[in-house]
Amino acid sequence: MVQVAAPDRDGLRRLAEIRLDRPLVLSLYLDLDPSQFAVPRARASEVRSLLDEADRRVRELHDGLSHEDRGELERSVERAREFLEGDLDAEGAHGVAVFVSQSANLFEAVKLPRALSPRVAVVYSPVVGPLAALGRQERWCVTLVSRRDARIFRGSPGGLAEREGLRDEVHGQHDQGGWSQARYQRHVEKEKDDHLKRTCEVVLRHFEREPFEHLVLGGTTEVVADFEGKVHAYLAERLAGRIDVDVETATADQVLERAAPLLEKLEEEREREALDRLGDPARGVQGLLDVLEALNERRVETLVLADGYRVAGAVCPQCGWLGPEGPRQCPADGSELVPREDIVEGAIELALQQSADVLPFLRREDDGGSFAELDKRGGIAALLRF
Repeated sequence: MVQVAAPDRDGLRRLAEIRLDRPLVLSLYLDLDPSQFAVPRARASEVRSLLDEADRRVRELHDGLSHEDRGELERSVERAREFLEGDLDAEGAHGVAVFVSQSANLFEAVKLPRALSPRVAVVYSPVVGPLAALGRQERWCVTLVSRRDARIFRGSPGGLAEREGLRDEVHGQHDQGGWSQARYQRHVEKEKDDHLKRTCEVVLRHFEREPFEHLVLGGTTEVVADFEGKVHAYLAERLAGRIDVDVETATADQVLERAAPLLEKLEEEREREALDRLGDPARGVQGLLDVLEALNERRVETLVLADGYRVAGAVCPQCGWLGPEGPRQCPADGSELVPREDIVEGAIELALQQSADVLPFLRREDDGGSFAELDKRGGIAALLRF
């Protein structure tokens, strides 16, 4: 069973480092938004549509590939078909990404916690740009905890999704008095402590599986304070605040409403810090040409993007050099460049290959904020290692 999760940086980097000398990597993004594809018939129709598009893309490449390469691509499509039409368990998923290449012995499927636009690509490497942006959207964890219940949410100011819930048997207090009551009270407190410790372990497993940057806690003041004292050091250093919310009945939207001011504040602080660093030419560059140059020289620490920024360019199929539209030959090795409709995806892939972070600035109602300032700087920038 494929786990529902945004891929971590190591997983993205591993995919981004796959580069073939021929366009033999099939990347598929399937939209499973429950609001549109909740019933099997609707999902099946969306799967057929995506696979039909994959067949069409392979036919378009027919004249530019050898007979052997065409056969490999056709087998890749069939492998994706077997999975999507037969093996896929869509429970809990809002989308699925599939990467297949017979020549690279690659088959990887990722069930996604958020819907992404449907897409088919047949290029030299897995198209992982959309996953990098999705990973950034999953960097928050909100944990609600009471004496017997716990609920774990993941997401960003753009939305939270409940990932897991747990309940432990914790008895209530009574007022009989005497030694019996004291012993009973100690028993109840131990049950509560065991529940909080178990919740800490579950949250830690979530962090180890999908690292998050910030942890927000919700519940009564007494229980949350007790919980904070038990969390692992990895989690304690990510504590970002508390919210007051009903642990048992709150919906994901209600949790987000309470947490949004805190999430937004810390997101904006991070964006502002990045913009301040960009003000120093020794620490950052801005604009497409300078950013691509820094990426090609492996100097990027963080790639900064205005969400939705797209621009055409070209890539070298041999060394991975990225450039703007226009040049036909790679300045690094002389190979013929391959046009790309969106060079930003190539920039994200190259950033991941050099272990750089990817920081998208999200558009907000306040057009005079960080997004607008980055847009004025060209929509793309990079913080540098050196």
